[in-house]
Amino acid sequence: MADPSPTGPLQGLRVIEMGSLIAGPFCGQVLGDFGAEVIKLEDPKVGDPMRQWGRSKPKGLSPWWPVIGRNKKSVTVDLRSEAGRDIARALIAKADVVVENFRPGTLEKWGMGYEALAKTNPGLVMARVSGFGQTGPYASRAGYALVGEAMGGLRHITGEPDRPPARAGISIGDSLSGLNAALGVMMALHARQRTGKGQVVDTAIYESVLTVMENLVTEYDLTGYVRERSGAVLPGIAPSNVYPTRSGELVLIGANQDTLFRRLCELMGRPDLADDPRYRDHAARGAHQAELDARIAAWTADQDIEDLLPKLEGAGLATGRIYRAPDMLTDPQYAARESIVTVPHPVFGAIKMQNAFPRLTETPGGVRWPGPTLGEHTDAVLADVAGMSAEAIEGLRKAGVLG
Repeated sequence: MADPSPTGPLQGLRVIEMGSLIAGPFCGQVLGDFGAEVIKLEDPKVGDPMRQWGRSKPKGLSPWWPVIGRNKKSVTVDLRSEAGRDIARALIAKADVVVENFRPGTLEKWGMGYEALAKTNPGLVMARVSGFGQTGPYASRAGYALVGEAMGGLRHITGEPDRPPARAGISIGDSLSGLNAALGVMMALHARQRTGKGQVVDTAIYESVLTVMENLVTEYDLTGYVRERSGAVLPGIAPSNVYPTRSGELVLIGANQDTLFRRLCELMGRPDLADDPRYRDHAARGAHQAELDARIAAWTADQDIEDLLPKLEGAGLATGRIYRAPDMLTDPQYAARESIVTVPHPVFGAIKMQNAFPRLTETPGGVRWPGPTLGEHTDAVLADVAGMSAEAIEGLRKAGVLG
């Protein structure tokens, strides 16, 4: 097990995480990566479903949980019982932040809405992550990433134009909402320094997707243009695409500025193309994007990627391979920056996962331990934070409130 001592700029910050899957817990992961004490409350019987999710189960365990659960303490408590909610209230009274992603109204039904909790802890910041936010006609609907990504505009523009909309191979809407929630928590904590008061950070998955949709709405508002699926390219941005090579591997090339395009033309042995009326400026290249890509593809297809990449890099062009996990584990840039770290795990042994980002020069984050076993920290947290005796803890365990 990695050194459990906290590091990072959020040392001394206590977070109670209530919820499951990715959207809320990703917020907790980010805060934990940078030193916050994240106490995760889990169902005593099964815990967070992420403990079981995933395509593969090496040694009977999900490889997903060590990442999303890292740097967190697991406390098992039945929040559907009044005794369990009393424990949660006692922990929240000593906390700075609560992160939850229940369906809106659930905490209020349990008597644990923000106003109720803030009576005993007025500085509390509550990050609430849901599909559609805490207000509006859709608030009570079940909200998953696939719906938020579609409603936020991402699904419609993803994929090939002659096929139905595709999705990214990850739950990007969940991760974006978790990241937005963490950003909101930092803003609310900064405001608390001035006012002494906490507040609610209301994060919707669809809005978290919408916020990265660039000028999609504004362009439609001003011109009536509806952005459509364009496959591997951005319409009008050329050349910027993936191209074939003789070795069978694809190469990415971005040369959509005039000076960069001229350098690419020289490499291709066709310096005249840089002055060709069809390609000599940004607008012209965009208007003739398909034929320009075909020219570049014919050139790259006749070269091995190992020879081609150094030429492109030497000319100062944006270029690279399309990485998979094996490529990440052998790449010198990843190694030099420790983008992937090795973390001890009690069952798997040494496991690899992404490091904590972004990088801070003076107070960096890090991975102190992987996702804990279910209820691993129950007794210690209830004794140290809630001030409960060993007898009281054991009594609640016998009553089924604790795992």
